[in-house]
Amino acid sequence: MLASLVKVLLIEDSLAEARFLQEILRQADLRHFHLVHVKRLGDALAELQQGLVSSHPYDAILLDLTLPDSQGLASLPLLLQQAPDLPIVVLTNTNDDELAIEAVRQGAQDYLVKRQIDAKLLVRSLCYAIERKQAASALQAKNQALATQVQESAVELDKVKQLNRFKSEFVSMLSHDFRSPLTTILLATGLLQNSDKKLTQKQKLTHFQHINAAIKNMAQMLDEVSLAGKAEAGQLQCQLAYLNIEEFCQELIAELELSAAKKQIDLIFTCQGQVEEALWDENLLRHILGNLLSNAIKYSPAGSRVRFNLIAQPEILTFQIQDWGIGIPKADLQQLFQPFHRASNVGSNPGTGLGLAIAKKCIEACNGEIFVESEVGVGTTFTVMLPLVFVAI
Repeated sequence: MLASLVKVLLIEDSLAEARFLQEILRQADLRHFHLVHVKRLGDALAELQQGLVSSHPYDAILLDLTLPDSQGLASLPLLLQQAPDLPIVVLTNTNDDELAIEAVRQGAQDYLVKRQIDAKLLVRSLCYAIERKQAASALQAKNQALATQVQESAVELDKVKQLNRFKSEFVSMLSHDFRSPLTTILLATGLLQNSDKKLTQKQKLTHFQHINAAIKNMAQMLDEVSLAGKAEAGQLQCQLAYLNIEEFCQELIAELELSAAKKQIDLIFTCQGQVEEALWDENLLRHILGNLLSNAIKYSPAGSRVRFNLIAQPEILTFQIQDWGIGIPKADLQQLFQPFHRASNVGSNPGTGLGLAIAKKCIEACNGEIFVESEVGVGTTFTVMLPLVFVAI
């Protein structure tokens, strides 16, 4: 609604025209008009800038199209840029319909011919211009709010789609990847049950080891799925505690020595720089480094090597894991960290396609970054950079 006092900025280089318009506005019956007069566009822009920061901003602009520093409709874009919410009523000496239409098209609210102006027409034009501008601004605000809601709904819908895709692929993985260890368990238990007396103690032990390995494999897959579900739901959090990171890396290497030894792969660990004791989430680190090291071993040929470098800097620790294995095709690199995605050249090597996705989510939870360089038939290098934290959060 219009206030009782309407503040109008008149941009007019003729003093006589300005006095005429001032006199007309004094005749208004319904409300009072406070007219501020400037002769140049530059002065008007400065006045608008001052009005924006004052407690009494302008309500409308009366604009003459013939000014010392601006001609025609060239003034409109500058005024609209300075004060986009203010309605502008254009004043001209000629009754030009095409010019009037173009003025409105460029953002003016109305167009008046000076010699036809009277008190009723001018007051009505100003009041209607202000009302239309306020209505347009309100509509724009509603449209913006609606667009924001639509965007938020689209984001939520995308999350639901991703979750449904995750569930679908999880079911597919369960039916496929769990079948192998379950088959192993069923065959081994069947042999132990039906051929117990025919089996030697060594054969029984072998079957029990197969069962145990299959159960561990299933437990690991379930653990990966559980962690991936938390990551997708944004529920991964760092649980920080002081940890000697160099000792932790050495322990991790020791745990993987057996699987590396089976393929005669040489695990090489090096540490560069002074590594200080800092705060880490040991569980997240184990998922990150354990997965990358296990993959390096899994996809390396027998008799090769895997290099694990720990590089200490003042505020960042860099973990670099390099292998000389099968490498990753370029087409797979962009989707490498997507859940359930596996490179096209993995062959019969077992896996859920969750490991790298989990590793990346864990790295993000630690405010770190991961980079990969790979070439098929040459090898792969993963680089993980994690910030050092010395004070508990």
